[in-house]
Amino acid sequence: MISPQNVLRHELIGLDVLVASASNPGHVGVSGRIIDETRNTLIIQTGRGEKRIPKRFSVFRIRLPDGTLVDVDGSSLEAQPERRISMRIR
Repeated sequence: MISPQNVLRHELIGLDVLVASASNPGHVGVSGRIIDETRNTLIIQTGRGEKRIPKRFSVFRIRLPDGTLVDVDGSSLEAQPERRISMRIR
């Protein structure tokens, strides 16, 4: 089960997200559903189309399936998704 403690090791696609802070002020406030992920970006489906947000220098507020909100520093997500999911988190 996905929780705030293990969110980094889970699949993020399908979760709702809000860009809480970012180095690019135009990205702050972007919200929607994560539809894809690359090593360096999250692709978010918004009401106005897809937005590709760099992970580095961004903080994402992710809504977990139970409704819990968790803020995740994008730099901690920087890895290929399949590698990040199998990494050990200390």
